[in-house]
Amino acid sequence: PTEGALLVLAAKAGLDPTSIAAEFPRVDEIPFESERRYMATLHHDHKGHAYVLMKGAPERILELCEKDMEGKPLDRNSWIARIEAAAAKGRRVLALAECEVAPETTALGTADISAHFTLLGLVGMIDPPRPEAVEAVGSCRSAGIRVIMVTGDHAITAAAVGAELGLAAESTLTGEQIDQLDDAALQRRLEETDIVARASPEHKLRLVAALQSEGPLVAMTGDGVNDAPALKSANIGVAMGRRGTDAAKEAADLVLTDDNFATIAQAVRQGRTVFDNIKKSLLFILPTSGGEAGVILLAVFAGLALPITAGQILWINLVTTITLALALSFAPAEAGVMQRPPRPSTEPLITRLLLVRIVYVSLLMIAVAFIAFEWELARGNGIDTARTAVVNVLAFGELVYLFNTRYFTRHAFSADTLYGNPVAFWASVILIGLQVLFTYAPPMQHLFHTTALDASSWALILALSTGKFLAVEAEKWLLRRRRVVRM
Repeated sequence: PTEGALLVLAAKAGLDPTSIAAEFPRVDEIPFESERRYMATLHHDHKGHAYVLMKGAPERILELCEKDMEGKPLDRNSWIARIEAAAAKGRRVLALAECEVAPETTALGTADISAHFTLLGLVGMIDPPRPEAVEAVGSCRSAGIRVIMVTGDHAITAAAVGAELGLAAESTLTGEQIDQLDDAALQRRLEETDIVARASPEHKLRLVAALQSEGPLVAMTGDGVNDAPALKSANIGVAMGRRGTDAAKEAADLVLTDDNFATIAQAVRQGRTVFDNIKKSLLFILPTSGGEAGVILLAVFAGLALPITAGQILWINLVTTITLALALSFAPAEAGVMQRPPRPSTEPLITRLLLVRIVYVSLLMIAVAFIAFEWELARGNGIDTARTAVVNVLAFGELVYLFNTRYFTRHAFSADTLYGNPVAFWASVILIGLQVLFTYAPPMQHLFHTTALDASSWALILALSTGKFLAVEAEKWLLRRRRVVRM
């Protein structure tokens, strides 16, 4: 991009790059390295002259220049003031210089670069942050993700661009300052630093190590060969897919195909949503399975008649798996998913709060199953009718619990709970239809030994399911009182 911008500038000045290259063919070059902070090329013309042209960080180029284009001694303070004025506007500044060398020079090395260049001038380039990048940085910061901008640009330029991104530009740290700090001092300085300028590959490695020593996971983005060591040492190396070098891509864990920082923020949001849905799946599957198992175990240990048969349990698992459990995979993100801090890296998948919910709901399922079973028997109905009621109370109990799990702690008394996940809504409709067939279809009655239920039985099933729903919401209310937003 830098070379392209310079070619465009030359074209705007009326120069033809093709004819210039033919008139002053390039013979050799010293490629840009962040340690040197300049690039130099050797050219010959057709009149027996040889020139070295150089561009790079302005403060480095000024060190190598002794005069300006008018042949006067270089007024460094004047040029530094111009550099800082351009940098303060967010411009990336390059200095251009030249010197004439012996005509027989055919190779160019760093030993040939000394302080005898003529300063040609400065070039200011603006590369404003993408609007979506500004929004993404804000989103990451609200999500508890710290964003640090590390660049090779001038400190003033970095501060101006960082301020546009919403970063703290008051205490910009430079590579020169990093060299003067030990590891402990660097860690302390990074606690109040969002912007690092004039950073070399060694500086990036030290930055990654200093941040990792504080405990959090560190993600590093980069695109150059020199970024590869830092990408490798970071917990998550992210390389640029378009302008990134092969070395950077091979060292990284992830590759951004669009080179857009906003994609990282979107990936974090998606990752949090997926992780939440995994936990919600556990929060749904474990207590419902535990409740079913608990009904059998309690009946066996208490010497009671089984409230449900093995075939009926298989039916419940089948219909709820292909309907309710599947719907959890399509649950949208909870509101505020990007306004909560990251979970600790050492946090287990099943936390203490999650385990309490699992045990609590399992006990509720066992309770409603036995209430329905004993109530049907007390009415004088046969055991097949009682078991049919148990199957339905378990199925409908799982149905209402699906909507409990729409949010970890937020209440479910909203239209979004019912319609926010269309898959869950239609899965519930299908489950109701399957349970009607299970209860009333003669082939199903014959296969699973079920009987038709009357209005009183359905009233009890709906009452127990509603009571179970409200009991879970009461537990969520207690968690909200304790300001718990995630489990």
